[in-house]
This record gives sequence, C-alpha cells and structure tokens, in this order.
Amino acid sequence: MLLEIDHHSGVPIYRQVMRQIRQQIMTDGLRPGDQVEPVRELAGRLKVNPMTISKAYSFLEAEGLLERRRGVGLFVAEVEKHVQEEIKTELLARTMDKAAVTAIQLGLSEDEAVEFLRKHYAEYSLKGERQR
Repeated sequence: MLLEIDHHSGVPIYRQVMRQIRQQIMTDGLRPGDQVEPVRELAGRLKVNPMTISKAYSFLEAEGLLERRRGVGLFVAEVEKHVQEEIKTELLARTMDKAAVTAIQLGLSEDEAVEFLRKHYAEYSLKGERQR
C-alpha cells in the first residue's frame, strides 16, 4: 500500500491516510478481501504515531470500507455500488475544487481551464490504454 504523508499541508495525517486508502479502494489498488497493513507496521513505515493510523482505520471501518476479522486483521470490505459511486464523486469533487480554484487564481478563463483538463484527460487516457 503506497501512501504519502505531507506534514506541511495542514491536513491532519489521519485524514491524509483515510483519503489515500479510500482512493486506492475506489481505483482497485486495494480490492475486496485484501488485507491492509497492520497499524504498527504502517505507522513505523510512515514515521507517525500508531494511534494516528488506528484512528484512520477506525473511521474507514465505520464507513464500511474496512472490516475487522478478529485475530487476523483488517481487510478491504465489499462495498455496495451506490456507496462506491458516492465516494468516487466526493473524491473527484475535492480534486476538481482545487483545480478550479488554482485555475481562477492563475487567471485562466473557464474555456482555458476546460481545454487544459481535456488535454490532460486525453493524455492520461492514452497512457492507460497503452498499459493494458
């Protein structure tokens, strides 16, 4: 599980962990039934307090994205389709909010911003097709 923590972002670390795990689940980086890294192991690797990881995992468990198997660990849960769609929409909305604000701050028109997105979307779509 690849996670990156930005200690200077102002976003609490547990929220960064949650967002990245949520995104990996939604993009099939983590699939139903996959075991997530144990709390102490992940905390050590990220050099954060184990309680931080425990908190993130607890919230993800409460959301129904992770499930605890007593004595074995935490696993990615099977997520209902409508819940997946809600989470995907939320993840994309956050990213688009940031992109819109940045475009406005840079003085781009709406048409310029949309064209920029189209260009990058096409570029990454082609990369994805080549990898298949």
